[in-house]
Amino acid sequence: MQPYERRSGDGQVVRPATPSLSDLPETTNGTLLGGRIAYHQFRQGYRTGLEPVLMAALIPARPGNRVLEAGCGAGAGLLCLSARVENLMLTGFEIDPATAALARINLVLNASKDTQIVTGDICNAGQILNDTPEISSFQFDHIFANPPWHREDATASPEPRRDKARRARKDTLHRWISTFASLLREKGSLTMAIPSTRLAETLAACEKVRIGSAEIIPLWPHEGEEARIVLIRARRGGQAGSRILPGLVLHKDDGSFTPAAEAILRNGQPLYSESFRSPRRVSGPHKDL
Repeated sequence: MQPYERRSGDGQVVRPATPSLSDLPETTNGTLLGGRIAYHQFRQGYRTGLEPVLMAALIPARPGNRVLEAGCGAGAGLLCLSARVENLMLTGFEIDPATAALARINLVLNASKDTQIVTGDICNAGQILNDTPEISSFQFDHIFANPPWHREDATASPEPRRDKARRARKDTLHRWISTFASLLREKGSLTMAIPSTRLAETLAACEKVRIGSAEIIPLWPHEGEEARIVLIRARRGGQAGSRILPGLVLHKDDGSFTPAAEAILRNGQPLYSESFRSPRRVSGPHKDL
C-alpha cells in the first residue's frame, strides 16, 4: 500500500492524504476552461476527453447541492462543475489509487473546497461512504458518470490504467445504474456520457430502477456526421417519456471547435438552461482554446 493510502474496515482504500506529484507516475501540466483550472494528468495511459467537461455543463446543480461523480479520473468534471456553480458539496469516486491521488492534487491546486475523493469501487459505494466519517450523508442531489463500456473480449490497451478505466464486464452498466439509484434522492438527476450503441441498454437499465424522464443529447463530431457519444440526463422517480434535445456539433470543418462548443469548453457556460423543460442552446464568440 502506498504511503498516501489507508483502508477502511472492509479493506477499501479511502480518504488518503494528498500526495506529492513525485509520488506518482509522470504527469503533464495543462489547463481547463480556457486557463481557469490548473490540471495535471498522467502522460501515459488514460487521458481526459471532452466528456467530463460536457457532463459538468449539463448537470442542473444549484448552490448547496450534493453531487457525486463515479469514475472521476483526475477530477476534470468535478473542477469544471465547481467553477460553474458555487458552494457545492462534491464527492468523487475513483477505483485506481494513483488516479485518485492525482485528483486530490488537482483539487488542492485549484483550492477546491468541500470536495472529497474516495478510492474504491462505485458498486460498493454505500458501505464505503458509511465508513467515511468526512461524508455526513450519501444521498445525493446529482450524480454523473462516464461508465466503462469496452467489451470484456475487446483488445486490451497496453496501458493498464487506461484499460481499467474503459473495460466493462457484461453487467457493469446495470450495476452502476442500480448503484446510482440507491444513492440518488427522489427527483435527483443522473447525467451520463455513453456510446450511442449502448443507448437502448442504458435507458432500459434506468427504467428498471425508476430513473426516468430521460433527455438525450447527441454529440456530433462534425455537422452531418453520426453521433458516436450521447449525453443522457434523467431523474430518479421521473415518469415522463424520453426526449431527444437539440444536440451539439463539436467541430467545424477545419477541426476547430464550434462557437457553441467553445462556450462550454472554454467559457464554462451550461449546455442548456437549468430547467429540464426549457432547453436552450448556448452560444459564444469564437476563440482559440
